[in-house]
Amino acid sequence: MTLATVRPRIRVIVDNDFSGDPDDLYQLAHHVLSPSVEIPFVIGSHLRPGDHFDPSEQQAENAVRVARGLLDLMGSSVPVVQGSNVGLTDAATPVDSPAARAIIAEALRDDTELPLFVAVGGGLTEIASALLLEPAIAERLTVVWIGGPEYPGRPKPPGIDGSEYNLRIDIPAAQAVFASTMALHQFPRDAYRQALVSLVELDVRVRPHGELGHRLATAIDALGETLATHGFLGGETYCLGDSPLVLATALTTTFEPDAASSAWEVRAAPSITDEGEYGPVPEGARDIRVYTRVDTRLMFEDFFLKLERWAGARP
Repeated sequence: MTLATVRPRIRVIVDNDFSGDPDDLYQLAHHVLSPSVEIPFVIGSHLRPGDHFDPSEQQAENAVRVARGLLDLMGSSVPVVQGSNVGLTDAATPVDSPAARAIIAEALRDDTELPLFVAVGGGLTEIASALLLEPAIAERLTVVWIGGPEYPGRPKPPGIDGSEYNLRIDIPAAQAVFASTMALHQFPRDAYRQALVSLVELDVRVRPHGELGHRLATAIDALGETLATHGFLGGETYCLGDSPLVLATALTTTFEPDAASSAWEVRAAPSITDEGEYGPVPEGARDIRVYTRVDTRLMFEDFFLKLERWAGARP
């Protein structure tokens, strides 16, 4: 086997808030560089209103622009579809958008047998809206989500006050997804926080490798400079918290495909409270997969080497 012989064996819709934290750019680039996945389209989605990364009212439009710019740099023609600029008002009312309609159309395709995954690195607005608009998609896809707080018994990060960042983007959407029958693979905060790289790794393994490496490295440089102007003292690492989406889709085992090098537990899906915390498990709730450990060696080394190859630095 060689990488040149690998062909797509799953479809992955990438849904992320690309005008926010630049970790989503690394995840998008990694997915595009992975030949085992077919990406029908990418979704640009919104952040919370007034988010410090993008306080505008056109967050989804800005996300589309950022994603399109990265894809163009990579020479990729994958379409980018705009999500809603606002979240759900309640867990039963969808927000119609081109992205939600595109998810429905892709899920209902009958001309392919490739399994469909929706990889979400931000809020759950688009997949929740698609489900509410067309409930039949629930049995036709798997959602992989970066988000949600720690489960009971797992320590929270120091100084944490309030619910988890991605869940807070759209709490009603999370309520709809967790109450559904859709297959759900979740990387809660204690799992995705394991996706740490050092700044020297970015300098040595990312920055020198072509326009793409420069674009990715400078995105984090710019964020560091912004934080410094506000008196924030950063450390020597950065969390590429959206990268586990690649680990759970593209980097699965050849036989009996699964993310075998990471660890997870099976839990009955809890309810989500209006405050963005886990509530009681409803009667008859389905089981979901909750990741507890992330194979960062496989995830990051694969990305670094694919980036080098893309830039022509490695045969």
